[in-house]
Amino acid sequence: MQRKQFLKLALLTNLSLVLKPEDIFSTTKQIPTANNVLYYKRGDVEYELLRKGFNKRIEKFPLIIALCKNTAGVAEAIQYAQQNNLPVAIKSGGHCMEGLSCNNGGMVINLSLLNTIEWADKETITVGPGCTLQNLYNNILPRGRIIPGGSCATVGIGGLVLGGGYGLLGRKLGLTCDSLLEVTMVDGSGQIRNSKDDKELLWACKGGGNGNFGVVTALKFKTHKAPATLQSFRFKTYKVNTAKAKAILQKWFEVSATLPVDCFSAYVLNGKTVYILLTNVGKHTAELQNVINQLTAISGKITKTKPQPIAAALKVFYGRQEPLYFKNASAGLYKNFTDIENCVDKAIDTVLATPGMIYQVNTLGGNIINTEAEATAAFPHRAFPYFSELQTYWENEKQAARLLKKFEEVQNIFTGNGIHTQYRNYPDINFTNWDALYYGSSYARLQKIKNKYDPGNLIRHEQSVKNV
Repeated sequence: MQRKQFLKLALLTNLSLVLKPEDIFSTTKQIPTANNVLYYKRGDVEYELLRKGFNKRIEKFPLIIALCKNTAGVAEAIQYAQQNNLPVAIKSGGHCMEGLSCNNGGMVINLSLLNTIEWADKETITVGPGCTLQNLYNNILPRGRIIPGGSCATVGIGGLVLGGGYGLLGRKLGLTCDSLLEVTMVDGSGQIRNSKDDKELLWACKGGGNGNFGVVTALKFKTHKAPATLQSFRFKTYKVNTAKAKAILQKWFEVSATLPVDCFSAYVLNGKTVYILLTNVGKHTAELQNVINQLTAISGKITKTKPQPIAAALKVFYGRQEPLYFKNASAGLYKNFTDIENCVDKAIDTVLATPGMIYQVNTLGGNIINTEAEATAAFPHRAFPYFSELQTYWENEKQAARLLKKFEEVQNIFTGNGIHTQYRNYPDINFTNWDALYYGSSYARLQKIKNKYDPGNLIRHEQSVKNV
């Protein structure tokens, strides 16, 4: 049965059977289901469809998967997990780069059916965490509205916003979590909570990470007027060596510091090619043209698109939608080039010598650096205008060990040279002090939220906020 067909069938299923503790270990093919949640175990076709995420590198096998139809179903699943001492992981879109949305031997709460979009008024929507960015944009862009989300089509909005969320419109409209107004959450005891009753809960859900305090089942957002168009510029330089790649990177830092807020840019070292992306959703100003002129002067081939309608233009950045073998993680947030000037040569050396590896630096800054938003959100790294990521991809599983070793060599170069801030939505399982790297000064406050809503640490993964 194909995934779409299965999920459509699941929406129509409403069995009244009650799940008994012994059923989880039974030899029957399908575990009995309750009204608001469907349970699956290993051996079920549905189990395999629901278990897998976007990263084929990750192989985990929960004891049971709870496919929840609504908030009540999530509460039922949590209560069952609590009664049977099953640790809970939460999956909305399945794009967690280290598979923290799955576990071994516990329960995974799958939120893919919680994918609706409801309009409260012309500017406010309530979205299920399983709603993908593609579906979100398809719904709200025809109304001339947008949320500053990411660009990957199949990412679930729940995972994106809880870690902060950035994308092509972040410099103009802020982080995704800055548009979050309210959440509904099922806590670690199965109680349904709403952030209207606790401002600290909303604060924690605005960049405080995923799978920490409870299961968020509904997110209310303010939407923004969507830009009419998006134009992109691409600057490529081929056959670079370390010195050339570093020189272009240094100049890119200098030029991108003057970007208008309507713009986003990224420096990408892929193989021996440097690729710079520049996008603009505003007017073509003299300030923008100055940026283009400076990037043209340091690049080889330059291409550009005409301003495209925003809905069509975003689809260019949707990326591959089928699962891949890869590792992709945060490689540090930077204030400027001097943060990496003394060590980036070694990192570039390794990337150039390792086919399949990519080093990328993206612009943040703009309206992400917002004092008012900072006071109301757990996201701790607004002072850093740049976010870097390291990526590596492979087709043959035999390639994995060597590439992962090289990956960690580059990560160790940065961490060994004073890079001590990382983006939670791009985790690395090998970060030993992840609590400080992801959350900084927010961590102690997040632990208090954890104690309040999940004192038994039922909802957890390898890098979840710890109880005190």
